[in-house]
Amino acid sequence: MDMRFLSAFVFLPALIFSQNTISVHVKNVDSTLGQVNVAVYDSDDTFLSFDKVLKTGTVRAHKGMVTLKIEDLPVGEYALAVFHDENANGLLDTNWLGIPKEKVAFSKGKMHTFGPPKYHECSFMVTSDYEISIEL
Repeated sequence: MDMRFLSAFVFLPALIFSQNTISVHVKNVDSTLGQVNVAVYDSDDTFLSFDKVLKTGTVRAHKGMVTLKIEDLPVGEYALAVFHDENANGLLDTNWLGIPKEKVAFSKGKMHTFGPPKYHECSFMVTSDYEISIEL
């Protein structure tokens, strides 16, 4: 048996199924009120859909910067949405037009004049543990 084939057979599953952690550093948190929430998405079809979030993380708000860890993610492409839930109701509060009243940010993309960025503007590849900074 070819040694390369044997190596691929033994190590490839470990690489495919390895679990990674995303450390999310959220900057410019205005106050200690409420919590900071992070939602992880893995496709354009699910992006920004509250009922199709892959994983979430929540941490108590702290003025300045907070850090969350999203664990057990396989190698893949992801996009993050972050919001400061100041009233801790678990929802992104919006006005009657649907415009967020609480601070919102994304892994790479920025809010557009007429709506949020698209998945491909926010996505990034995770092949090992990953660190990202996001400004509210």
